[in-house]
Amino acid sequence: MNHLVHSAQLLLDNGQRHKNKRHIFMTHAEHTSVLAGLIGSGIQASRTPAMHEHEGDAQGLRYLYRLIDIDALQLDINALPRLVESAQNCGFTGLNITFPCKQAVIPLLDELSDEARGIGAVNTVVFKDGKRIGHNTDCLGFAEGFQRGLDKAPRQHVVQMGAGGAGAAVAHALLSAGVERLTVFEVEPQRAQGLVDNLNEHFGAGRAQVGLDLPAAMAEADGLVNTTPVGMAKLPGTPLPVELLRPALWVAEIIYFPLETELLQHARALGCRTLDGSTMAVFQAVKAFELFSGRSADAQRMMAHFHTL
Repeated sequence: MNHLVHSAQLLLDNGQRHKNKRHIFMTHAEHTSVLAGLIGSGIQASRTPAMHEHEGDAQGLRYLYRLIDIDALQLDINALPRLVESAQNCGFTGLNITFPCKQAVIPLLDELSDEARGIGAVNTVVFKDGKRIGHNTDCLGFAEGFQRGLDKAPRQHVVQMGAGGAGAAVAHALLSAGVERLTVFEVEPQRAQGLVDNLNEHFGAGRAQVGLDLPAAMAEADGLVNTTPVGMAKLPGTPLPVELLRPALWVAEIIYFPLETELLQHARALGCRTLDGSTMAVFQAVKAFELFSGRSADAQRMMAHFHTL
């Protein structure tokens, strides 16, 4: 941890020192070398650095990917503006952004891709020509996993737990994939309402609703998606009482450390069809790699490497 704290302090100090020298570090090197990082909380088990660096090696790129874990560094979300600025000033090509920063990072950016703007969350920031450009690759990542793992699953009514940055991307992916009605449960009612309003504006009135009665919603749901951090190694447990699960339900997770969450364990024991977080993790990384490097990534190679980690 002392090494991590020292590294973060160097990043912050160097970022301040070079605040007015932003263009010195990046010339044409973005096509032959990449320096990227991941900002988030409790991310020491993340497989993202290894996926990016392995794909970079396979393509002959000098590719370095660093974790910036605000928990391990004894920081909090209030440090986000300084961390983003320092990474940009120190010559990072870009950053991935994860819980709890995917929405908090938006005011710090100069531009948003159409998808990121529509979803209202960012998980990838590219530094280009002195600007910070926000993208969302989570939506594509979940959509790819859903198509591969639950292609023929019924989708008349789905319950989603969580309405944060990842939840917003997943909700857009679900409705784009043909889910007729999405009920969103969230511990912060205002956040849930904001997401539902956004979804109904994009997909049509009545497609999404704020959940009020979880047992009743689960009793008639075809599927359940957990987009909360509950189930991660740092937040063990399940996002809802497991007694609400039943064999006819399909259950999807976006967490991948651990890959087998308590929710998925209970669901599989009942015989539910399940989808773990691996495909979302890989395919969001595929797109982020392409945004950082300007090169196409080999998705199958990245998936194969993910499962060796």
